[in-house]
Amino acid sequence: MLTFATRRRLVRAPGVVFAFALAPVLSLLLGGVPGCAGAEATPAQAAGAATATPETGARAELNAPFLAQDVDVPAWVERFEGESREIAAARAGIAGTLQLGAGMAVADVGAGTGLFLEPLAAAVGPHGTVYAVDISPAFIQHIRERADKEGLDQVMPVLCTDRSAGLPAASVDALLVCDTYHHFEHPRDTLASLHEALRPDGLLVVVDFERVPGSSRDWVLEHVRAGKEAVVAEIEAAGFRLQDQPPVAGLKENYVLRFRRQ
Repeated sequence: MLTFATRRRLVRAPGVVFAFALAPVLSLLLGGVPGCAGAEATPAQAAGAATATPETGARAELNAPFLAQDVDVPAWVERFEGESREIAAARAGIAGTLQLGAGMAVADVGAGTGLFLEPLAAAVGPHGTVYAVDISPAFIQHIRERADKEGLDQVMPVLCTDRSAGLPAASVDALLVCDTYHHFEHPRDTLASLHEALRPDGLLVVVDFERVPGSSRDWVLEHVRAGKEAVVAEIEAAGFRLQDQPPVAGLKENYVLRFRRQ
């Protein structure tokens, strides 16, 4: 049986990271641009109708900046983690919706620059596990360095693909998908991988933008492919049950959905 320290070394070992990194490269060679989160938006989506299906994911170019060779990580840190960003200011409350305890395992899918590393690590404690999952090699390297610098030995960086979170089966008690669901290029496949990774009756928390034509900002209408109702339908079709919509202080443009794995 692998110890926690051994498991961490395996995930962080260069050979394992190389294996994960091959998937986006092969996808690109086969004609697709990867995204952990693709197809062009349909006319109905462009018009604001919440009729997206799991076969119609985010536009591939939405994730292209994160896969570039010259990713400016400090600029993304400033953008993602500035207190002017709604979810950054509310990160403690968002983390609280996961109902984590000492020794539990949680995955932050679309971890970005590591906004949730500290609150999740604190919630699961030194004997828990925090999988920091992202499609960007630059972000994964940044998370690895950040975790080492801050002594967060429970953090395991995982480089995912546009179709899978790359997590072991039944490996986590809870999943966080914050400001990331609308980046999924192949929602059906990615949701299937999340369902497989989550333990029975495990919790999936999705935080994303309210997309309401006539009310939401133009940026949201262009950037976010589907409204909340479509998101719920997609996730429930993947084997999850909507439990509730917990309120989080400070969130105005974003909603929180909490699902249980069936």
